[in-house]
Amino acid sequence: MTVTLDAADVFALGPAGAVAAVREALAGGLDPDGDVPRAVVPLAHGQGLLMPSESGGWFGVKVATVAPGNAARGLRRINATYLLHDSATLTPVALLDGVALTTLRTPAVSVAACLDRLRSLADGGGGLRLVVFGAGPQGEGHVAAVRAHVPVADVTVVTRRAGPLPGWADRRLAAAGGGAAASVRRADVVVTATSARRPVFDGRLVRDGAVVLAVGSHEPDARELDSVLMGRATVVVESRATALREAGDVVMAIHEGSLDPDDLVTLTDPAGSRGDVPGDRPLVVKTCGMGWQDLVVAVAAHRRKEGVPAERS
Repeated sequence: MTVTLDAADVFALGPAGAVAAVREALAGGLDPDGDVPRAVVPLAHGQGLLMPSESGGWFGVKVATVAPGNAARGLRRINATYLLHDSATLTPVALLDGVALTTLRTPAVSVAACLDRLRSLADGGGGLRLVVFGAGPQGEGHVAAVRAHVPVADVTVVTRRAGPLPGWADRRLAAAGGGAAASVRRADVVVTATSARRPVFDGRLVRDGAVVLAVGSHEPDARELDSVLMGRATVVVESRATALREAGDVVMAIHEGSLDPDDLVTLTDPAGSRGDVPGDRPLVVKTCGMGWQDLVVAVAAHRRKEGVPAERS
């Protein structure tokens, strides 16, 4: 029997549960570089994305669409559905809301990749100062994921133009104003979750030791971070092959001579999920989204829905 998990069922796993699912999968030996690359299908009004993955006795596939013109129609830019199968029989066991799954798993990967650095920053007391570029679901999701693990003192959201203050932020600033630059300069954590194709701030502003979580782009010719920041940071990616194929922030920094591909740190490298990366330089976590991430979080959400205890590595 195939069960259905709506958005509420998926979100019930919570940010902490999603981060735990990602970290446990990696600790258990999951290799992101062994994942099947996503297929991108050009469509008349956007893109179709097919994201399959198999691991740990499960197979799943997400079908997503990206429609840039939907914002003007008052519709969601991204839509998605996820189908989870048992690997032994290949029978479908669960149909999940793919938008909720993406919203939950993306910040889970970001936080899983830098959790030790976040905890180290929080050791100073008083809570972390966050600056978030983008007022959409991923901005909100990243704030929730960070809050689930460390104290947060202050959240500033930065957008291209003024607008209403989201309930999850303390203030909203326009990107062109001087206040945004000052906020980045003070920030412990900067999140970029935008549809921008060019850098959204000057990389010289980020202080040594700060964390930057970049999730907005998954195309080789689009980026949110400049080469200055990429060149002075420790850069953590999900998979070296995926980053070199899809992460414009990485691809363009390499092309411009600011970043050496051999210096990329992956989630399975010894430094990828621990606090032993250099503390005297920024830590950039650049993710594009991969099928294994949807799979491990979908399995965790399904187990919670069915009342099955999570497997421990």
